[in-house]
Amino acid sequence: MPYTNLEVSRIIEMAWEDRTPFEAIESQFGLNESAVIAVMRTQLQQGSFKRWRKRVTGRQTKHGAMRNPDVSRGYCPTQYKFKSSKNTKARR
Repeated sequence: MPYTNLEVSRIIEMAWEDRTPFEAIESQFGLNESAVIAVMRTQLQQGSFKRWRKRVTGRQTKHGAMRNPDVSRGYCPTQYKFKSSKNTKARR
C-alpha cells in the first residue's frame, strides 16, 4: 500500500518518538517493526538511520512487550498541554 508524503512523514516522526511503540505504528499504518525499519532505511540518510537504529534497539518504550504494564499511554502526561505562543514571555 503506497503512503502519501504526509503519512510517511508521520511514520518517521512516530518512529523517532521514544514513547511511541512499534505496535502503535502498526495499528495506525499497518507496518510491523521490520517494515518501519525498511521505511526508515529508505527515507533517512545513512548516518541518521544508524543513529536511529542505535537509539531504538532494545529500548523498552519502543516495544510493547518490554514496556512496563502500568504505562498505557504513548506520551508524557504533560505533553500537548502548551499554552498559546501569544502568552509566552519569550515572544513578548
